[in-house]
Amino acid sequence: MEQQYESYRDLADSLKSASALLNLERKSQLHQDIITICNHLVNPSFRIAVFGPFNHGKSTLLNAILGNRTLPIDLIPTTGAAITIKYGSDVRTRIMLVDGTEIFRSGTEVLQQFAILDGNRQMRKDVASVEVFCPHPFLETGVELLDLPGTNDRDEQDNLVREQLLSADLVIQLLDARKLMTLSERENLRDWLLDRGIKTVIFVANFMNLLEPDEQKQVQNRLRFVAESFRSELPPGFSNLYRVDALPALRARLKGDVAAANSSGLVAFETALQNIMGILQPNRGSVRLPRVEAIASQIQFSLKAKIDPIAIEIKSFDDKQNTKIEIKQKAANLIYKGFTTSLEELRDWLTLPKLLTKYQADAAVALAENNFKNWQTNIFQKDLSQLQFATVKWLDQAYEFFQEERPQDLLIPFPSEPQVILPSKPSNTDDLSEPASIAVGGGIGWFLGGPVGAAVVGSISYLLNKNIQTKDEQLAKESYHQQVAKLCITAIEDYFSRFSSQALSILNEYEQKSEKVICFEFSQEPLEITNKREILQPLQNSFNQLLRELEKVKILSNHQPYKEILKYSNTNRKYSPQPKRVRTSPQKDPGVKQQPENIAKNSQTRVKSVSPRPEEVEAKFRDWELNEEIGRMKAEMQSPDSQTGKKQNPTQSNKAPNQPKTQTEKDKITRAYSILGLQANASLAEVKQAYRTLVKKWHPDLFVGKPQLLKQAQEKMLLLNEAYTILSEK
Repeated sequence: MEQQYESYRDLADSLKSASALLNLERKSQLHQDIITICNHLVNPSFRIAVFGPFNHGKSTLLNAILGNRTLPIDLIPTTGAAITIKYGSDVRTRIMLVDGTEIFRSGTEVLQQFAILDGNRQMRKDVASVEVFCPHPFLETGVELLDLPGTNDRDEQDNLVREQLLSADLVIQLLDARKLMTLSERENLRDWLLDRGIKTVIFVANFMNLLEPDEQKQVQNRLRFVAESFRSELPPGFSNLYRVDALPALRARLKGDVAAANSSGLVAFETALQNIMGILQPNRGSVRLPRVEAIASQIQFSLKAKIDPIAIEIKSFDDKQNTKIEIKQKAANLIYKGFTTSLEELRDWLTLPKLLTKYQADAAVALAENNFKNWQTNIFQKDLSQLQFATVKWLDQAYEFFQEERPQDLLIPFPSEPQVILPSKPSNTDDLSEPASIAVGGGIGWFLGGPVGAAVVGSISYLLNKNIQTKDEQLAKESYHQQVAKLCITAIEDYFSRFSSQALSILNEYEQKSEKVICFEFSQEPLEITNKREILQPLQNSFNQLLRELEKVKILSNHQPYKEILKYSNTNRKYSPQPKRVRTSPQKDPGVKQQPENIAKNSQTRVKSVSPRPEEVEAKFRDWELNEEIGRMKAEMQSPDSQTGKKQNPTQSNKAPNQPKTQTEKDKITRAYSILGLQANASLAEVKQAYRTLVKKWHPDLFVGKPQLLKQAQEKMLLLNEAYTILSEK
């Protein structure tokens, strides 16, 4: 039992907490009902209230039960307060005033001053509660009797009665047999009792003794109909209808006339009342909890009315923020992917072996022909600029998208031009029948002309394409132009070694600085939303706590608990897709000069332009896709309706939204589908995939050096581009 009352106390606390959050008016009906039911939940006494319109004899009936004139009675409405009658060793009265004053008197005469209606038939506004203590054995069992003011007199009295009925475990509805079940009584039966979960009700008919015998039979039949139509929840075997002639019963008790008390119906009623109370009292929860359920339902609806609008607003904000964050994260990842790919391509291009493989032959020839400056500007610098641009553009994209730190320029300087000092000419002039070499100042410092120059160029190509194992003692046997060729090769190797070492160092530093560009800071949550979260959290907690407490006492609810809306946790943090890197020193310094023989061994001459490999075409297409995706995300970022909760249906996103209006447009679209090898109305995803496949097959870069196929590929690409544009924009 103690555990049960502990649960009731927790439930009462939960109801009060919820009421406080609702900011209800103190005089509102819901607020008064909550206070009443909470106090009733933890009250160990079993309360029996007598309820009915004025002048129905409520106080007279209670006096008859108590066996004395404890309560004031008269022919006019008198009871002006809810009088609680409790057990006491002697008869005395306690009155609590609104200002906290306590009035304690022996007997009940003080009731004439505080507990009856005034001359204007109004209740006193300064009385908070009225209690009467009596030494009656029925009260000693833990029963409290409640004498309520009559209804249908004043609204103020009706409100008090309606409030007090919630705190009654058993309601005695007193009926006047002379005017049985008036319209107001029927309304009160429905509104004040049934609709509020009060179903432990007993009907008692008074004034039957004032009717003729024939009228009594008719009234008895009508009473039976009233009782049967009201589904009272009383213990099995007990009737919910009794007849008690209140005034004759009181007179019989005052005189000690047992026979008269029996004939008035009082004894039978008292016996039934004690038995019903004895069964209901140990299980008061079954009586009180239905009233709690009705009140709790109102509280839950009121809480939801406050919670849902705030929750919807916060969720809408969170959805928009999360969508923006998802877009930014995806964009950051895509930009980082494009940047790292381009960066690695540039880093790979800058490695000494790759530079020597691709450029050493042409550079050495340019050096031998005194054309190195022009080669460096028109060939080498142009290739470097393309790779630099392909790398830097991603940081420009990041700055445009995130507006974090502006990217720095990627400046990779060229070393000073290579210098070659000609060896001494051999004394044997058999091999030097060509015009003599002429040394000149500036630039590379020398110039070879005529057949000797051509021989040097030929030797450069020969040496770089052959696997030659040269020994120091063989140098003397080599021809003069071969010695010069080796000097050119060595000078170029030294040039590329210096360039590679410095450029890779600059690139590593540039990569580290990119971390401050390809990132974004999560925006600060508006103060208005933060405040609403602080309002929402206790409301949701109170709602969920009330659900839990109701479940403990076996009251089920149709509502589901709220899931906590977490506080926006991304405030003042930065997102960067770049992992923390720990760079280690390379095992081999790229700037260390290799021997010309080894370079010659591992290198190949590239004199003519070579067609790109298919993977290079794939890389170009990949960049195009990344740029297209980032452009789409920029458009999404600018769209105010972009929300995670409003994701497009995949089927809808892949369908063309509009149909062409003219036959010419229809023909163009039909032809575009045909060019891409698709059926009409193919999805945009299918269009994109078909275009990608055909571009990889017909990209002009794949046919360099094949004039006829190159022209055919260029024409095909024009058609593919036109078809893709038409279908992607329709």
